[in-house]
Amino acid sequence: MAKTVENVMENMRADTEIIAVCDGAWPNPPIKDDPRVNIIHFTEAVGQRAATNAGALLSQAKYIMKIDAHCAVDEGFDVKLMEDCQPDWTMVPAQYNLHAFDWICESCGARTYQGAKPKQCEKCKAAEHRMDIIWKPRPKPLTVSWRFDKDLHFQYWREHAHRPECQGDLIETMSFIGACMFLERERFWELGGMDEAHGSWGQFGTEWACKSWLSGGKLITSKKTWFAHMFRTSNFREEGGSTWPYPISQKQIDKARQHSRSLWMNDRWPGQMRPLSWLIDHFKPVPDWHTDGKES
Repeated sequence: MAKTVENVMENMRADTEIIAVCDGAWPNPPIKDDPRVNIIHFTEAVGQRAATNAGALLSQAKYIMKIDAHCAVDEGFDVKLMEDCQPDWTMVPAQYNLHAFDWICESCGARTYQGAKPKQCEKCKAAEHRMDIIWKPRPKPLTVSWRFDKDLHFQYWREHAHRPECQGDLIETMSFIGACMFLERERFWELGGMDEAHGSWGQFGTEWACKSWLSGGKLITSKKTWFAHMFRTSNFREEGGSTWPYPISQKQIDKARQHSRSLWMNDRWPGQMRPLSWLIDHFKPVPDWHTDGKES
């Protein structure tokens, strides 16, 4: 988290304030003291949705951007997004994968891509390793388009990015991953903020895609700027290298998915001006939803 805050400070070019929400734990290493940074600390974790709402409540800015605690951003990302953002838009920067760190063997210098700390070096079999922070986007893939399937589960949609209507700098996307989004603060609250009835985590992208589109607005990817998100490798998960500040069980994830399906597939959200069927048809053909067009 401290590295994300540092990276954002290095690359923001507007009068931008950072609100770091420490949910149930203090960052280690700590966030450096800076007048541009305010910190909210919860002694007990409240979950990602409530934490995001708390940060938005503290802000007095015209625009807010929610970003995960393990990300990097483009130089001038804030200025680039503000230049294009319309009052009824939610915007998403183009997305890279973040190369956050490598493990370096203290004996032979061999590098191992981010994940759990190696038990031994594959080259020289030595056990001692140190972490080398990289914090740069990987050159590929660059993702600009996402969707959800008939169960409202998030999916990447690389085929959509090749359509003629997706060749400009600002393109419509059906959904997004939920790790980073930008919009006017007043609109954030007009759309109800983060819906904590989902639970603490899960269905972020589907929630805000549906809120953005079905309220009469748009969800737009900006290719003019980017963010990079650190994804947990299979090794990271299997070896215990990935941790959450609060428990995340399959039961909690299922609860979020059930609430999401109940809300959107039954057109039950009070802010809706359009039915979910409108959104599906707007991006037609959509895999899993339409049979008159072939995409996979």
